[in-house]
Amino acid sequence: MRTLETGSTTLITGASSGIGRAFAQRIAAAGGDLVLVARREDVLLALADDLERLHGVRVRVIAHDLDGPDAGRALADKVRDTRIPVDALINNAGLGVHGDLAMAPLASATTQIAVNVTALTTLTALLLPPMVTRGRGAIINVASTAGFQAVPHMAVYSASKSYVLTFTRALWREVRGTGVDVLAVCPGATDTAFFDTAGEAASVGSRRTPEQVVDSALRALRAGRPSVVDGRGNALVSWLAPRLPERVAINLAERSVRPTTE
Repeated sequence: MRTLETGSTTLITGASSGIGRAFAQRIAAAGGDLVLVARREDVLLALADDLERLHGVRVRVIAHDLDGPDAGRALADKVRDTRIPVDALINNAGLGVHGDLAMAPLASATTQIAVNVTALTTLTALLLPPMVTRGRGAIINVASTAGFQAVPHMAVYSASKSYVLTFTRALWREVRGTGVDVLAVCPGATDTAFFDTAGEAASVGSRRTPEQVVDSALRALRAGRPSVVDGRGNALVSWLAPRLPERVAINLAERSVRPTTE
């Protein structure tokens, strides 16, 4: 946990709201410096001002859109140009689109893949080696309970989060013994702006708070776990879904997020 506290710098994507903002507030309260990344520079600047004033930490802001094949590398280049040593990375930026693939514009699929998969992988691949060289660091990738099963009407989103979960679990073992901690945190429905894009029909069960997700992630990071599901109910569903007959699991998932008709 020292990696996220005094004397360290953590880069957080999707830091302007929700889980990313909650991570920023928690790390700043522990004395850690921050690099906050999101598209909305005005929101980031306001958050940075609050965190610096309240906690006396240094907060840098980078306005950046992670949609695009080279967006992750471009962000890493910006970080390098500022000579900011990144001790920890929290890949929180992500989005989901609710709707059938056959009825959606291609951009809805490619944007989800660009942000949820390509940018996350690129940033991890570029920022991990210096951590290994220093012998200390942490990477937290925000996956989802959707990563444990196929979710009709959110096919690309669930597939992208399955990638994040599998990628992070494998990486956890690759860096074992290097001093770098790696974790995938898997929230279920959380009270964030995610549903502004995904729609209310994508919300299953009672919503947890971003602060609860951060609590789960930091406990699991301290324990050295490769992944954690936030919330007992979410953990039960995530454990059960892969153990059900394939058709049953897919049909149950479809029913839970089936688009409503007026």
